[in-house]
Amino acid sequence: MLQIIGTKKCKETAKALRACKERSLPYQFVNLAERSLSDGEWNSLFQAIPDEDLLDTSCAFYTKEGYQYREFSIQEELKEHPELLKTPILRTKGRAHAGFDLGKLLEWGAS
Repeated sequence: MLQIIGTKKCKETAKALRACKERSLPYQFVNLAERSLSDGEWNSLFQAIPDEDLLDTSCAFYTKEGYQYREFSIQEELKEHPELLKTPILRTKGRAHAGFDLGKLLEWGAS
């Protein structure tokens, strides 16, 4: 089953959810506004996706907090501030992808 990690406010996450609904693909939605990820979930994300690809450098929180001028551990900051994640994150069977990608969504959702 495909897992979509994001927030309801995110337009890209809404695209992924809508694509799954329109194509009747089974999915599980993890709303980061309601619950945080477990250590195991974080570890699987960090193993499957390069840290730089998980970090959303275009989000308002990144700019507001001045991350572009800091040196920091991406993994630690993502765990403390999940609003820095590039959403949606698509996960299935040990694979993961940051950002909306209809091709991956269809490929992984069908398997």
